[in-house]
Amino acid sequence: MAELRFSMEPHGASVVVSVQGELDVVSSQRFDDYLSEASSRSDRVILDLSAVDFMDTTALAVIVRHWRRQVAAGGLFLLAGARYRYIKALWITGLADRLPMYDSVGEAVAAARPEPGAEAASGHDARESGEPEATAG
Repeated sequence: MAELRFSMEPHGASVVVSVQGELDVVSSQRFDDYLSEASSRSDRVILDLSAVDFMDTTALAVIVRHWRRQVAAGGLFLLAGARYRYIKALWITGLADRLPMYDSVGEAVAAARPEPGAEAASGHDARESGEPEATAG
């Protein structure tokens, strides 16, 4: 089993969190702490899952919690590079249709880029999914 590694890198107004290895019950607290640190640095977090070899439902719960918290605070939480073969839990639970997902980090960074007077362009925008609204009105 490969060692789990995290990295965090700013991309414009966003911060990209990259994960390499397996996300499971053993690593869920470390994963949660790392995402909390990322959200303290930016209101636009992009989670790069392209190097994740396995993800269980405890890791999925961490992702959903951070996504909801970020959106409720008026920010963005986007996923990039999720591969069905390794992260089936996203699809099995139906969350792949509700979470804002992009094929690559580059696409997610472009979607998260603040545009004056315009919302992030996304076919899977969290605000369109009936999930937590960034504003009450």
